Amino acid sequence: MLRIALCDDNRQQRSATGKLLLDYGAARPHLAVRVSVFSSGLEVLDAAEEAGDFDLYVLDVVMPGLSGIQLGMRLREMGSVSPIIYLTVSPEYAVDSYATRAFHYLMKPVQPETLFQVLDEAVAALEKKRKACIAVKSREGLRRVRLDEILYAELAERVVRYHLSGGDRLEGMTVRGSFQEEVAPLLGDPSFFLCGASFAVNLFYVTAVEKGALLLDNGKRVPLSRGLAAKAKQRWSSYWLDTPRM
Repeated sequence: MLRIALCDDNRQQRSATGKLLLDYGAARPHLAVRVSVFSSGLEVLDAAEEAGDFDLYVLDVVMPGLSGIQLGMRLREMGSVSPIIYLTVSPEYAVDSYATRAFHYLMKPVQPETLFQVLDEAVAALEKKRKACIAVKSREGLRRVRLDEILYAELAERVVRYHLSGGDRLEGMTVRGSFQEEVAPLLGDPSFFLCGASFAVNLFYVTAVEKGALLLDNGKRVPLSRGLAAKAKQRWSSYWLDTPRM
């Protein structure tokens, strides 16, 4: 099932976009699309808290009270990594949408073929994320961890610690080789960046590149080795600007 949350304060726009989403679901019955429609950002937040995160968000940008950008920020603060597709009549908010790690930004009126293509890309990205995982061997046994759950990995006392988005920390077994060899499965994914001899960070959660650290959206600063700041900025920028991301 694909659970989509649509939020737009304009009734006509909400109805038109809702119909397009239903048409998309009818054309792809294997996805079992379910569309929940909201007229305000607060309604979306309440629904996400009560019933869990939606798989995909389609949000109007300009809304009274909580704007689409502010709503996206709140969803990220709640731990959502779901794709956000923004709809708007003006391109002036496109840059702001990157602060919410938006998947795409579409101009109204939305053309069905354009929306359907973006939705297909979002679904493909979701499937890829769900399948991308690593197996971590710890003292408690083997645990399968999705890559999008990992904020960063660090080497501490010859053990790799995986810091997860939910606040948990998973410790692997004693490392016998180098840290880079140990986290090679992470570094093989474009989301991860080796920011020093002992740290690998998920660029999805990075909100700023500082002189000696990468700032994550939970306020944590991951150390950045001297001389890597320029490379980190380039990788982080490419991650968000070159290709639409979740």
